[in-house]
Amino acid sequence: MCGGFTCTRNALSALNILYTLVSCLLIAVATYARYSSIVGNIEIVQVFVGCGVFLALLSLMGLIGAAKHHQVILFFYMVILFLLFVVQFCIAIACLSISDTQKLDIATKGWNSSNVQTRDEAQLFFNCCGFDSSPLPDQCLHITSCCKSQTDCHCTTCKYKIVTAINNGLEITGSLGLFFSFTEFLGVWLTIRYRNQKNPRADPSAFL
Repeated sequence: MCGGFTCTRNALSALNILYTLVSCLLIAVATYARYSSIVGNIEIVQVFVGCGVFLALLSLMGLIGAAKHHQVILFFYMVILFLLFVVQFCIAIACLSISDTQKLDIATKGWNSSNVQTRDEAQLFFNCCGFDSSPLPDQCLHITSCCKSQTDCHCTTCKYKIVTAINNGLEITGSLGLFFSFTEFLGVWLTIRYRNQKNPRADPSAFL
């Protein structure tokens, strides 16, 4: 019956398979968010890359514990998963709470610390010229398509385009991290329930 030993074991196994997919998604989205602005290195999202790798390894541990109903493995799996939930939840809140001023500061520091090649790559990608003030048209002709000639140059600056990219990366990463952190809390609850259930095929006199 649903809620019994077999159903709980299958639910825990399915949840850990989902964790494997979630870990890949977290790594991909966090990597995108880190490099989306090209010049601005958002260090906080690197934690999500670590969480994704750790979650992938932890899901393997959960599958083994669910298949064998191993009390020790399930205990450590439950504790580590709860700690991962706390870390991921806090980092997600931090990503979503970064102010516009801090995002602008990240973009400014990233632009000032980047080399000419990286700046040219950002200007070409965002089709902009300069960071806060547009340089002379002849300095933009070889980089972007918005400046076709010295008399036909309407390039916008890169500041707000880079800040927008940083903002989108933080919002996407933070939202996904926050949403999937609650599935980890569900995994903790399901593991507690599964550990306290008796295997109907086991020796009736044996300990759980």
